[in-house]
Formats: sequence, C-alpha cells, structure tokens
Amino acid sequence: MTNKRTEILEEAARIINGARQSDYGDPAESFQAIADMWSAYLGVAVSGRDVCNMMALLKVARLRNGPHSDSSIDGAGYLALGAELGG
Repeated sequence: MTNKRTEILEEAARIINGARQSDYGDPAESFQAIADMWSAYLGVAVSGRDVCNMMALLKVARLRNGPHSDSSIDGAGYLALGAELGG
C-alpha cells in the first residue's frame, strides 16, 4: 500500500542511507562536528542529537508556510538520524 506518509518515509530512508551518507560521511561524525562548532559559537554544550532535532525544527518552521514535500522528507530524515544517535 502506498500513501503519502509511506512515500515520505521511504524517500527519507533512501536519502539518508544513500546520497547523504556518501556526500557527508558517517552521520555520527558529521553531526558531532556540527555540534562542536555550534557549542563553541553558542557557549553551551550541544550534542549531535540536538543538531538533528534543531534541523528538524528548521524544517517544521519552513512547513508553516505550507506543505512542501522536501521539508517533510528532510525533517523525517533528521528525526530518524537523531533517534539513531540518541540510542
């Protein structure tokens, strides 16, 4: 059965396990590097999981202007990666 939610989740999985993985490398390392930079800039500790959650929130903020599949796909991907990083 194919519906919009399944399409969104399947596309998010395809992207985070394919193109993004090969473009940016290991997610844990990539998000930790971002977290380290954000921590230094903000002066507070930020984790790789925090980065994923905040990137998902960025996508949610963009969705306030109306539905957009790319933001939904990216948001689902960030949340999945954050769940993986957080255990």
